[in-house]
Amino acid sequence: MTQAWMTFNPRCGTARTVRDLLRARGIAPDIREYMTDPLTRAELAALVTEMGVPAREIVRWKEKEAVAAAGISETSGDDALLDAMAAHPILVNRPIVRTNKGIRLCRPSETVEALL
Repeated sequence: MTQAWMTFNPRCGTARTVRDLLRARGIAPDIREYMTDPLTRAELAALVTEMGVPAREIVRWKEKEAVAAAGISETSGDDALLDAMAAHPILVNRPIVRTNKGIRLCRPSETVEALL
């Protein structure tokens, strides 16, 4: 049976869709509601390392006010971006899903299929 872990914000339609897609496949994901249980900087750093992407790939850039409050831009380095996401969890794009087939940001929701 496939095991899954995912970052989740119940207010996010894409995250809810991905969760429901996993459940429809008989997978009960271990859900991390990162808005109430924020990821630490170390956890965020481990995620981007495991994903093999720069930190900017998991920043939710459309959160303009939080981006401005954090003082970051798309040219900021990984250290600044990881610090910003740890301090402002709304900046973490979601959902990030991990299965035994890999880990990725599942946006749009159909991209989760590659992990099943």
